[in-house]
Amino acid sequence: MEREEIEQLRDTVGCGAVLETSGFAIDVRESTRRAMKFRRGSEIIIVTHEGRGWFDPLGDEKGDVFSLISRLERVGFLEGCQRIAALIGFRPSVPAWQGSKGDRGAEVPIFEKWENRRAPWPGSATWCYLRWQRSLPARVIRSAIAQGVLCEGPHGSMWAGHTDDAGHVCGWEERGSEWRGFATGGNKVLFRLGAIDASRLCVTEAAIDAMSLGAIEGLRDGTMYLSTGGGWSPATDAAMRVLAARPNVQLVAATDANPQGDMFAERLRTLADEAACDWMRLRPPEDDWNDTLKISEKGKWERKEKGRGVPHSGRPRQGKLRPAEPALTRPARTGGPEGVLKD
Repeated sequence: MEREEIEQLRDTVGCGAVLETSGFAIDVRESTRRAMKFRRGSEIIIVTHEGRGWFDPLGDEKGDVFSLISRLERVGFLEGCQRIAALIGFRPSVPAWQGSKGDRGAEVPIFEKWENRRAPWPGSATWCYLRWQRSLPARVIRSAIAQGVLCEGPHGSMWAGHTDDAGHVCGWEERGSEWRGFATGGNKVLFRLGAIDASRLCVTEAAIDAMSLGAIEGLRDGTMYLSTGGGWSPATDAAMRVLAARPNVQLVAATDANPQGDMFAERLRTLADEAACDWMRLRPPEDDWNDTLKISEKGKWERKEKGRGVPHSGRPRQGKLRPAEPALTRPARTGGPEGVLKD
């Protein structure tokens, strides 16, 4: 096959076509214009460069459409070219938000985008989303604002900042009722909430989960709640190694209770072994920490409402009036260690 033919295949057949015909499906909620996430069971592939590139967020592999089909089908280059040629004319699924390159306006520097957004305030759309839809207590929201890692996003969404070792915001997780993504042009490093000099590092997969675990634990002293943003970039790996190299550090894998979370936990175990620091797995009782928090808060609200209930006004069968049941006492603060599974 001539070089011109190879280049034509590379330009004609995108990585998404190879993935969809190999049993992968696009995860629209966790995809962005520049990074589309495909899943097949516990496998994840991120497609970049408008379909021409890919990488494995749980490993180190990356490349173009030829290396992708070689990885998936275990075939050589020539056979891979033949299989790619057979996909000419196949049109993979395209999310409605994906636009052409010419539709994009001039890029604004990442730090300007962040600085131009306001912090949430009580009653704002983002505050209500975090407080009522995500069940985060006001104390946790205020702590994230005070540390400069929380902003109002468009349409009531949340921007949770990822910072480098110097504390500069270099990207952010975007979450809302109908949207999930990462800052266009930003870098995934780590979302950080808690003590800067913390010796206990709780690593989650999303900023919402990091804040939720902080709420459950009452923002435990000496703890930093971290999020990798669902990926593991070289910058994330480097930042985690800097933190794990501190003296007397405990690395806590507080990732989701599913196969992907277990894979992240094993990666953290390997990092802890290499850094010679303590390690433990903290598994949420539900699929993730935000689900756990929401169920806990719902239970507290139901117990509170039951305690406020009015006794039945009819005469009891014994013929004597009985005093009403005492109201249940609300816990002193949101969250606690109960319900957390360790293994």
